[in-house]
Amino acid sequence: MVAALKRAYLAVYNWAVFSGWAQVLYYAVTTLLRSGHQDVYAAVERPLQLAQTAAVLEIIHGLVGLVRSPISATLPQIGSRLFVTWGILWSFPETTTHILVSSLVISWSITEIIRYSFFGTKELLGSAPSWLQWLRSLDIHSSALKNFSDLPHHGFNGLGKATLRCYQA
Repeated sequence: MVAALKRAYLAVYNWAVFSGWAQVLYYAVTTLLRSGHQDVYAAVERPLQLAQTAAVLEIIHGLVGLVRSPISATLPQIGSRLFVTWGILWSFPETTTHILVSSLVISWSITEIIRYSFFGTKELLGSAPSWLQWLRSLDIHSSALKNFSDLPHHGFNGLGKATLRCYQA
């Protein structure tokens, strides 16, 4: 009974966060096509913050033994995403209109949609189909991080200053 409740909870959690990321991707792409990259972050800000912040539960899942993921891997992964979401994008609005922020948001969305659908399917069915396992193995997330780290090299000098101010706070 406990195992069934655990699987049900994890399935609901994964599909709920999947839905949040699907919303972020939809808003990002429609806004990008409708009005350009400078408006993408404003369109996705709240659902992005909710989806990224929901990942804090993954740390709790690991701490209480709901999942086998080691905290030593989960904590820096979630922490870095929260730092970008809240420490940079929310704290320094001047960073949000750069074209590479749109790329970051879309890359994050695609990566997380794959990840959460993989785990949601695995919890519901006991395993995920091979095509979803293959998608899960792709390293899309590294392109998102690379795009964000390239911001200062693309004529956006404010990010370095914003990051420095964030560390000084």
